[in-house]
Amino acid sequence: MANVFILLGGNVGDKSKIFNLTSQQIADKIGRIAQTSAIYATESWGFKSDLFWNQLLIVDTPHNPHEVLRLTQIIEMELGRTSKGEIYENRTIDLDLLFYDDLILSTPQLTIPHPKIAVRKFVLVPLNEIAPDKIDPISGLKVQEMLIRCTDLLSVEKVINLI
Repeated sequence: MANVFILLGGNVGDKSKIFNLTSQQIADKIGRIAQTSAIYATESWGFKSDLFWNQLLIVDTPHNPHEVLRLTQIIEMELGRTSKGEIYENRTIDLDLLFYDDLILSTPQLTIPHPKIAVRKFVLVPLNEIAPDKIDPISGLKVQEMLIRCTDLLSVEKVINLI
């Protein structure tokens, strides 16, 4: 079993219902949810829009990273995600793989750790809530250290605690 860190994000539709369905689908398809952060309301990163919700899940999975990616893409499509290009846009749900154990992986389809963890406060705040001592295998920094160094000034506010 591996620990995969999955960030949920979305700003379209009934976010509470979508996040609950997403968690159920992750548990059914990917593995047991070991830890869950609170849900945070966050300003959009890279474009102007309504507030997003973001939440971090740590999932115990028997699947390899590419299979986890494939399964997250299926979940996104089933829950109304229409595209996943390089353009930032409104979406029902977006699932990003942040870490997979301490693996470093770079393929055309998947990069782990996620290359933008250190510059996105909406990623670091929920990550720091449940895994402050997690070490990024590339930089060697703990999540809490990355959050202190992060220059992102966008708002990230706790809205719901589901622990």
